[in-house]
Amino acid sequence: MLRGVFQKAQLLNHINQLNYINPELLIQTFLNCGYELKNAAKSKFRQLRERSRSTRKKTLVEGDQPCVSALFRCKLSLSLQPPISTPRRSDSAISIRSLHSESNMSLRSTFSLHEEEEDTPQVFAEQPSVKLCCQLCCSVFKDPVITTCGHTFCRRCALTSEKCPVDNSKLTVVVNNIAVAEQIGELFIHCKYGCQPAASGKPGAFEVDPLGCPFTIKLSTRKDHEVSCDYRPVRCPNNPNCPPLLTMNLEAHLKECEHIKCPHSKYGCTFIGNQDTYETHLEVCKFEGLKEFLQQTDDRFHEMQVTLAQKDQDISFLRSMLGKLSEKLDQLEKNLELKFDVLDENQSKLSEDLMEFRRDASMLNDELSHINARLNMGILGSYDPQQIFKCKGTFVGHQGPVWCLCVYSTGDLLFSGSSDKSIKVWDTCTTYKCQKTLEGHDGIVLCASNADVLVLLQVWDIQTLQKVNTIRAHDNPVCTLVSSHNMLFSGSLKAIKVWDIVGTELKLKKELTGLNHWVRALVASQNHLYSGSYQTIKIWDIRSLECVHVLQTSGGSVYSIAVTNHHIVCGTYENLIHVWDIESKEQVRTLTGHVGTVYALAVISTPDQTKVFSASYDRSLRVWSMDNMICTQTLLRHQGSVTALAVSRGRLFSGAVDSTVKVWTC
Repeated sequence: MLRGVFQKAQLLNHINQLNYINPELLIQTFLNCGYELKNAAKSKFRQLRERSRSTRKKTLVEGDQPCVSALFRCKLSLSLQPPISTPRRSDSAISIRSLHSESNMSLRSTFSLHEEEEDTPQVFAEQPSVKLCCQLCCSVFKDPVITTCGHTFCRRCALTSEKCPVDNSKLTVVVNNIAVAEQIGELFIHCKYGCQPAASGKPGAFEVDPLGCPFTIKLSTRKDHEVSCDYRPVRCPNNPNCPPLLTMNLEAHLKECEHIKCPHSKYGCTFIGNQDTYETHLEVCKFEGLKEFLQQTDDRFHEMQVTLAQKDQDISFLRSMLGKLSEKLDQLEKNLELKFDVLDENQSKLSEDLMEFRRDASMLNDELSHINARLNMGILGSYDPQQIFKCKGTFVGHQGPVWCLCVYSTGDLLFSGSSDKSIKVWDTCTTYKCQKTLEGHDGIVLCASNADVLVLLQVWDIQTLQKVNTIRAHDNPVCTLVSSHNMLFSGSLKAIKVWDIVGTELKLKKELTGLNHWVRALVASQNHLYSGSYQTIKIWDIRSLECVHVLQTSGGSVYSIAVTNHHIVCGTYENLIHVWDIESKEQVRTLTGHVGTVYALAVISTPDQTKVFSASYDRSLRVWSMDNMICTQTLLRHQGSVTALAVSRGRLFSGAVDSTVKVWTC
């Protein structure tokens, strides 16, 4: 007692010493010390929250103000200085011309590649081969690409056209045709400054200009030539009012140009003259003597601008981080309050569950007493040792868990599907050995008749044991299969597909929808198909394929179904077995005893009695008498969960996660 009080006092002291907000630690402290410490934790959290808010306000009001003021003063002092740029003595009209040229090139680069190629004259020195022409635009390929049909087209043609003109297939770009592009790059063309619009006046048509550039160049080197072509039109960098010039005439024009400005014109120098007066002016220009000072001032101003920009970025980053931290703190506050509410709800729910468990335990004790009384009174009948099932053998060979079992109609062959991507065929009459292993699956074999986790149905010839067909059945894994009336039913996520069996072919007949979850169990009788999904069993007319009845159950998803002459039985995810009357569709009993999911059910009927076998995640098989709805035997021989059952000639076969198949007889 004293030790418990001391521990609680230590935890309270620990809460009071917290100097930062850690919701997870507060919640853990609350869970450890019990309900009486919850109020203390909440109180401490409120104090920390108020302290955090006051700290944030102080930071915003006091912490940022000096920094912002200093930056404002820095910006103001810089804005008062005139814009300064450093002139160089070597800066002449020629250097200005180069800057003007680079500016023009920068503007041209903003256009897309395809628009530039379409607007650029293209006159070939020799007529290109028709093999280098696009069949859509009838012109030489521009950016040739290979499409899915195997033909080559211009990229723009392939993207703007729907079908191939050769085989009428859909056009989709696959890859660039590098080989054709290199061939086209080797073709010779006339420089665009040696071309002029065609005399015919046809839009986009050009011909050789006898007064233009006389050079023929390779298409791949066109840009290199045209950038430095002497026939390229340029403007005078000194004055836009000068007449248009060719590149080869620009140098001579600059020597005679009367509009050359002083390199210090941006500082206020108003000189304008020709080359001779320009050189004379530089000797007497008052700004020329200040060149070095102006250069240093300009450099310093540039450095200050860079520093200021960096400071602005830092401030923006810090403000964004502060905003994110504030949002995170607010979110943590909300989460902590929510977790406190959840803890309160869980405490109430746990108390209610505890009371319910106590009531259930009392009811189970009463039922156990009643069963013992019936046993003592002899109501259950005499003990028959001939009805005890025993393990008669084990089939070994799979390298992974066995998920499904299926018996051939004659009862001689047993098929088992496993996680090792194979189906094994076992002789159950003479040799009791594996006759053949059917391989070819790309995933786990979940159900036999025959499907795998890769949503495929594979059809095998029962005589030759050879695969004859593969069908993509569903978009999700196939969980269960059953056949009846020359039809195959396959269950998957929220869907059952019905297939007509025509020889070795499966033809989709209908898809049954309206299911709420995975269909893990299918059973077919003479007149009905039973399907199990989440807490629901649907009964379908086998001929009209319409739903005629729905049974609601509990215990989670339905993993297994069995139908006897008088009952419908299902096994669920939550360890329960529910039993309905087949005529009235009323639930008559819930069988308990398993402590794991009931994966499989099987029925053996005799004129005297009907027995239902159940296989579970708890590694056991149970035998149930349907006459009095009690478990008459528990079979424990598997080393892992029992996942599949099959019956033939009074024998029971069970497959499990331990990779074995066991044979049971009485």
